[in-house]
Amino acid sequence: MSTTRVFVARLAGCTVFDPAGDRVGKVRDVLVVNRTNDPPRVVGLIVEIPGKRRVFVPIGRVTSIGPGQVITTGLINLRRFEQRGGEVRVIAEILGRKVDFTDGSGEATIEDVAIDEKRQGAWSVSQYFVRRPKTSGSLFAKGPTAFATWREVREKISTEAQSAEHLVASLSDLKPADLANTILELPPERILEVASELPDGRLADALEEMPVDDQVSLLAQIDDERAASVLDQMQPDDAADLVAQLPDDRQEQLLGLMEPEEAEDVRMLLEYEPDTAGGLMTTEPVILSADSTVAEGLALIRKADLPPALGAAVCITLPPYEPPTGKLLGMVHYQRMLRHPPHERLGAILDQSLEPLSAQASAAEVTRILASYDLVSVPVVDDADRLVGVVTVDDILDYLLPDDWRSQDEDEPVRPESVRRSSNG
Repeated sequence: MSTTRVFVARLAGCTVFDPAGDRVGKVRDVLVVNRTNDPPRVVGLIVEIPGKRRVFVPIGRVTSIGPGQVITTGLINLRRFEQRGGEVRVIAEILGRKVDFTDGSGEATIEDVAIDEKRQGAWSVSQYFVRRPKTSGSLFAKGPTAFATWREVREKISTEAQSAEHLVASLSDLKPADLANTILELPPERILEVASELPDGRLADALEEMPVDDQVSLLAQIDDERAASVLDQMQPDDAADLVAQLPDDRQEQLLGLMEPEEAEDVRMLLEYEPDTAGGLMTTEPVILSADSTVAEGLALIRKADLPPALGAAVCITLPPYEPPTGKLLGMVHYQRMLRHPPHERLGAILDQSLEPLSAQASAAEVTRILASYDLVSVPVVDDADRLVGVVTVDDILDYLLPDDWRSQDEDEPVRPESVRRSSNG
């Protein structure tokens, strides 16, 4: 092994490779079993492979664990992982648990778990990274931390579940799609607890990556004020798609609680049929005047929180500059901006060859335009040629793919040359 001690929270999201260097999947958790007189034994990793399927990889088939990566023998059982009696998931079930120090010095909360390799292929829990409660007058903002061995702590005798706060902290670095998948893998009673601890923006990101049924189910368990705040943080088209699935009375309740500008965008999108350009578009493109410069355009599309598809081009309109805008004059793609000096007026370098789509255009027409002209986005106008939004390639992909594409199983092997179906164990 390339290392003998690993902290489990740092393993979350690490890429798993086979011996040839081909990507197998990502680590989602570590599975352990408790023992009476010895520290918990690591039995394997829970790995997400293509198709969003989670499989079990026995620890004996892990040949190397290094910074940001795990190397396996390449022999992966493609059967979906099912947790057995006595097995415990470290990230989902141990992080955040309360423990007492056996010397009577008080309690603490587990924030990470270290696993050690004692011999080739034999790993066990060696230490807990714990945080004690903050004491009055303490200089520590969250209370002091410490390392404790398995024998130095014991789990508190309590029916209290793992702290959702600590579980959320362990998931803080996951990408939205990975966060959504991790949340949905939790036991049903834990999903709401974790959702309650997530910041509004983070929960909004996760919701956007969930299947519609799971979105509706989760939102149904959240109070109206929180739900409205989360919808405010979502992309307007995603928020509109979700709101459209709710009962009419809750639709109005949530729209009334949302920020007026965000609610207005969602209401506008709800007026269009879902299989039209208006129903597929987002209402937050980058919009500038013809007198704006290349430098101003590049500054706007450089923003870190701007989705890449929206940053591919700038829409140039007459005032006002919020949808529905004044008349659409054209678009300027970022590559064209890169070929002109910073002081150049955007109005002088418009791409006027592309005709905008009517908001009533069919999804098939949108698809044809994007594919025929190799576009990332296409503007959408109303009957008065006012810009109302843009349809991006990811919008049309979401429409074309099956509703359950995020949770579909794939029969495609992870790596045909090296992956065989083998017994789980």
